[in-house]
Amino acid sequence: MTDLFSIEQLRVAYPHQRHSKNADPAEAGYVPIDRTQWAVDGVSLSLQPGERLGLVGESGCGKSTLGRAAMRLLPASTRTEGRVLFEGNPVFEFNSTQLRRFRGEAIALIFQDPMTRLDPVMTIGDHCIETLLAHQPQLSHQEAKTRALATLEAVSIPASRWAQYPHEFSGGMRQRVAIALALLLNPKLIVADEPTTSLDVTVSAQILRELTRLCKERQMALLLISHDLALVSEYCDRIAVMYNGKLVELGKVQSVLTQPQHHYTRSLLQAALHLHTEDEPDQRGAGTALTPASTAVAAAPLLRLQNLQKHYTLEQNFVTRLFGNTADRTIKAVDGVSLDLHAGEILGLVGESGCGKSTLSRTILRLIHPTAGRIEFLGHDLTRLSRQAMQQQRRQMQMIFQDPHACLNPLMTVGQSITDPLLIHRLAHAAEAKTRTLQMLERVGLAPADDYYHRYPGDLSGGQQQRVAIARALVTHPKLLICDEPVSMLDASVQAQVLNLMLELKQEFDLTYLFITHDLWVARFFCDRIAVMNAGQIVELGLTQDIFTQPQHPYTKTLLDAAPLLTRL
Repeated sequence: MTDLFSIEQLRVAYPHQRHSKNADPAEAGYVPIDRTQWAVDGVSLSLQPGERLGLVGESGCGKSTLGRAAMRLLPASTRTEGRVLFEGNPVFEFNSTQLRRFRGEAIALIFQDPMTRLDPVMTIGDHCIETLLAHQPQLSHQEAKTRALATLEAVSIPASRWAQYPHEFSGGMRQRVAIALALLLNPKLIVADEPTTSLDVTVSAQILRELTRLCKERQMALLLISHDLALVSEYCDRIAVMYNGKLVELGKVQSVLTQPQHHYTRSLLQAALHLHTEDEPDQRGAGTALTPASTAVAAAPLLRLQNLQKHYTLEQNFVTRLFGNTADRTIKAVDGVSLDLHAGEILGLVGESGCGKSTLSRTILRLIHPTAGRIEFLGHDLTRLSRQAMQQQRRQMQMIFQDPHACLNPLMTVGQSITDPLLIHRLAHAAEAKTRTLQMLERVGLAPADDYYHRYPGDLSGGQQQRVAIARALVTHPKLLICDEPVSMLDASVQAQVLNLMLELKQEFDLTYLFITHDLWVARFFCDRIAVMNAGQIVELGLTQDIFTQPQHPYTKTLLDAAPLLTRL
């Protein structure tokens, strides 16, 4: 039986051939020494129709390069060896016409960052129509729209969002659109590169259940590239483990996760289980954060939100108004949120994508002006402060974003990025700022600091970039750190390292965290209390242990039921 898709001894390098430093090319008998750094080194694997294979490993191990190489999406200068076969046909020998049909109709790729797939000046509807008509020109515009709406509905994008642009969607909703675009043409194989990294557990479960159903019904294969072992264990048939460009382990899910053979697989599993443990949350070592009962007596809250609102009005276009629909639509992104955050506490904010978590965090920082309500921080109502006074307050409240690469200027060195806040707030002169930056680099585990100081973000792995982002946020010694999905894009081993680092820094710098995440098990490991957000409102708030053992709200129960747990194996 011919495999649907197979990779045979694939090797991929971003070419830079180096020779021995001491050798002289003019010498007789000189032979160049090939020191090529292989991003993918001798990988072989295959998929059958309807099979789901999970590809896991740390960031930088070659997972994404493997997926892109298989679809011939790497730069032309990339050095590639080996073979990739689809239904017995050699992909590396396809001409441009065959390659165009191959991509999209036969095999589809879902990227980790949806904005690499979405055009910011095209509506969601235009994306769908263009994709369908480019490959199936026989469809009428209405037929294409009907099929597209059904596919969008399958990933929880309502028809009312058809005419909106990517910037009007949350990160998670943009990813749902990207997944819908991959499904539109009913491909035989989907290569999904971290497809649910920015999605909440309910939508992740919904989409992966949909992909699983399609795999069974249409005999469609799935190559799921992920750092989430729990996700892979729940939705895949087999697991392939990559390390340093090589495939170090391959087998059935149950076999690999219960009897791992390679030492790296064992370390990866141990790191994942560290977060998914069923032990009491206090065992995480987060310290003794004050509970609401004790802080109410001890001191006023560091941050207090009172009936905070942020509403957006979607104005109808001229054509819609012409036909009689004159009512503008209001989106209540944050709708009457009230909560207290006490000094030394870690408050987790969880909920599905689009529920208002990120909008709330940006409103607290006054990056977005609230529609109504109060934001009290250190006794000041931030909603009444001038721009200059607000800038002074931001010294005490910093933010760590989900994507560290997006928040670091690629043209600035690591040292310049961390030093910049000190100079902006006039906390140090240039020489002192450099000294403090070097100390902070050492503290976040980027040593030797002199080396990392002169590097650029593009020279670092995802985990290293996030450490730079943490150092940048901490260099002004803030009181409050708002963390918006700070570890969602990191693999299990690096995720555990960064979370433990953040716990250490909390004690050392006397920090308070507002920790936004869609990963419930990360929240359980890291947070003292959890606030559950749905449709712009806090629907449940309580101690972490109580939320997980005695959830009160139906939505909280839905989230917990949808969260994949590695120890269920």
